Amino acid sequence: MRLRVLAENFLERLVLRLNAVPEPLFETQMAFSMARSIMAAVKLGIFEAAGDGPRTAIAIASACQTNLGATEKLLNTLVACRYFLHRDGIYTLTPKSRKWLLRRSPQNLCDKVLFQFFEWEMVGTYEAFIKTGTATRDHATIENDEYWALYQRAMRSLAQLWATDVAARFPMPPLARDLLDIGGSHGYYSVCLCRRYPNLNAVVLDLPNAIKQAAPILAAERMGARVTHRAGNALTDDLGEDSVDIVFMSQLVHHFTDEQNRVLMQKIARALRPNGVCVTLDYLSPATPGAGDQAAALLDVYFGMLSESGTWSLANMQAWLRSAGLVPQEPIRLRNMPGGSMVVGTKVLVRGQSN
Repeated sequence: MRLRVLAENFLERLVLRLNAVPEPLFETQMAFSMARSIMAAVKLGIFEAAGDGPRTAIAIASACQTNLGATEKLLNTLVACRYFLHRDGIYTLTPKSRKWLLRRSPQNLCDKVLFQFFEWEMVGTYEAFIKTGTATRDHATIENDEYWALYQRAMRSLAQLWATDVAARFPMPPLARDLLDIGGSHGYYSVCLCRRYPNLNAVVLDLPNAIKQAAPILAAERMGARVTHRAGNALTDDLGEDSVDIVFMSQLVHHFTDEQNRVLMQKIARALRPNGVCVTLDYLSPATPGAGDQAAALLDVYFGMLSESGTWSLANMQAWLRSAGLVPQEPIRLRNMPGGSMVVGTKVLVRGQSN
């Protein structure tokens, strides 16, 4: 899946093919203008104001306490971007807006869109990162409760996109009972897995700042003692020996260096019981530039800016598994996460060893 300039008629297809369209302008100014318009509309409550039915610009501006003329300009922009329909002075939400940008929708991404105001500032440091190779924002050390609260809600909204598919296709070992969810904060992946497997219990290991803000999110799931938090740092903490059947990590290894991931995988292998599995969910960078999904390539720079690391290839991730004595399995590609896969490694039962 890729973001690109899309021709809407034969003439536009022709000029695109002839390289006569200034695509960089569309992919820069138009792209960031579109992004900021959607973000502003979520922040100001524009979508919510039309959530109960078609509304005039006057009604929407009144509900949001915004300037009428400027609100009408924003609404017309959102019509052009297919987030509103317009007819006879009336604005109506499109199905895309209703599903993804209304709080009442179970699939809404409002918190993720609001977190993008922080991300907007972060990507403004790309040039400094690219000049020096030094991370300009250390995600793990940010001391800002507003940041962490919104970040946790944003990650929870993303998790609901994929958690059902993850749970349905998870390579669950027979008779598994203990899961360690490293960096799982909100715990939603563990919640979905434990609901699907009644004999399973999970511990979510994450940084204290993350748990402080994620605890209410997990508590709302009413899983009690079956899914609990443990404050710590997987890079420095002892993970135990033969202590769990499953280790799960979602979108975490892109914050760690190759060496850190190798050491972490060795600790995970030690913590797994025989026949246990390590499952890493993340975007996979292509083996060669341009061969994979665009999202993984874009996120490679983003995560590098945050932590001097980035997205990793399947070959890299399977090399960590092998170096820790785990046996790589066929990756499980998620249906609605472009570029995303579960990379699986199994701790093979050694002959003469028993569970």
